[in-house]
This record gives sequence, structure tokens and C-alpha cells, in this order.
Amino acid sequence: MTRTTSIEIERLDDCRFRIPIQGRMNVPGLVFADDRLMQGIREDQALQQVMNVACLPGIVRASLAMPDIHWGYGFPIGGVAAFDLDAGVISPGGVGYDIN
Repeated sequence: MTRTTSIEIERLDDCRFRIPIQGRMNVPGLVFADDRLMQGIREDQALQQVMNVACLPGIVRASLAMPDIHWGYGFPIGGVAAFDLDAGVISPGGVGYDIN
């Protein structure tokens, strides 16, 4: 698997990390994890998927990643996002299902 070490990540506190808005992102990414969990999270493409979700039309506030986040198909497993009723999208990938 490909590591996502090149993604800019800011520590907010002991259990929250932010992926600042970059590229086509409409909102930041917010990851809920401690240092030990972040080591594993950086091992696959889940953080890139958090960024991809942040690019979707109508997303509100942030693309969220819960502590169990891992690479999925579409959204990362453990990913959460809210969308504006009028300007947003409905994404079947948002339901989340594992690749393997």
C-alpha cells in the first residue's frame, strides 16, 4: 500500500488533526485519532480519501474521519460528511464498504 506522508497535516490537540484546505478541497479534513492511531492511518490511502470527500459539492464544515478510519471504496471507512440539502450530493460511496 502507498503511504500518505506527503499530505499536510496539522495537530490541533492530543486527539485531533486537521488537513488544511488545499487543491480542490472546499472544506478542511478533521481526523479524530491519537499518535498511535495516526501511524496506522498514514499507512494507506484513507487520508487522501478524506481530502477527496472534502472536494464534493455542497459539503458542510469539514470532511470528518473517526478513529477507526481506513481505506475504503469512495469514502474512507469511518469517514463522515454532511451536505447542504440544495447544493449537496448524495454519494453511495458515503455508505462506506471495505475494499478487501
